[in-house]
Amino acid sequence: MVTRRFMRVGCLAAGMILSLVLFSTQLQAQSSLSVGTVTVDGITVPEIGPLPTAVPIPPGNLNYAAKVELGKQLYFDGRLSKNGQVPCAACHVPSTGFADVRQVSIGVGGAIGDRQAPTIFNTAYNPSQFWDGRVGSLEEQVLGPIQEEDEMAETIENVVKKIRRVKGYQQQFRAVFGTDVNMQGIAEAIAAYERTVISTNSTFDKYVSGDARAMNEAAVRGMALFKGKARCILCHNGPNFTDNEFHNLGVPQVGPRKEDLGRYDVTLVEHDKEAFKTPTLRSIAETAPYMHDGVFKTLEEVVDFLDQGGGHNPTLSLLVKPLGLSPHDKADLIAFLKALTGEPIKFEMPKLPK
Repeated sequence: MVTRRFMRVGCLAAGMILSLVLFSTQLQAQSSLSVGTVTVDGITVPEIGPLPTAVPIPPGNLNYAAKVELGKQLYFDGRLSKNGQVPCAACHVPSTGFADVRQVSIGVGGAIGDRQAPTIFNTAYNPSQFWDGRVGSLEEQVLGPIQEEDEMAETIENVVKKIRRVKGYQQQFRAVFGTDVNMQGIAEAIAAYERTVISTNSTFDKYVSGDARAMNEAAVRGMALFKGKARCILCHNGPNFTDNEFHNLGVPQVGPRKEDLGRYDVTLVEHDKEAFKTPTLRSIAETAPYMHDGVFKTLEEVVDFLDQGGGHNPTLSLLVKPLGLSPHDKADLIAFLKALTGEPIKFEMPKLPK
């Protein structure tokens, strides 16, 4: 099993703490825009509803068109990897919900990953990144895959050298940052682009905004189940359909890892063993397979698993219990989940500089 190594780059450390504090404050302020609360079995959580119109942007990395365009080019540029063939987009593919249809991704030289690549959709709203939440910003997240041996397998130094040799990138860096190519700028640009990848304006959003005909009857019944009998809202709550917490659902561990302790590897807290971050459900129908190891291929499999009360595990979340859903209930619930699919994102492949 590949040991996950995650290096910090000194140039990103300056100002990062302040930016994260302010970013966290933004998220808390936006969460307060949620339209009330829902109580299920004595547990009160934020109501689901439309996303805030303003995307959270840290003050240390403001978004503007030239930076986003630079980040988009870098996101699709295989030169960030050791063999020049594995860009960020190899595992977070626009045509498949900015996720990976494979159970686990394939890195440089055919190396097999050990977790399912999560979607980029709405990561701008996440206070932590990766399935185990080990970093607190998209800027930090960019550094991980570049250095992972089973992903892009490159070093920070080599990435900077390669990108610095590209005349087009030199010109863009001077225009955007006023500097030569550096890793801080690469990370900030890619993060800026990723913050534009937003799933919103779904039929659900239209329905709760006043269009009573936007969702069909099955989806409306499914929404009631979601907020009641099916207990989904206990974890998937708020405008982005996630509590941004970590839960052990007893998911069967498959793939290269014999054991994946999840959040525990970050906190060393016993209760966090095999707990993983609650993913957003926005555009969930586009981002199969599901769970941290991609064990479930369809939403139907996920619903069946949760209906039976998850899997057997000594640190199973107290929020998980058998649901007693009928086949009709399950069909309605899935109809609602499909109603969370956002409007199509207009997308064109960038032309990479030479």
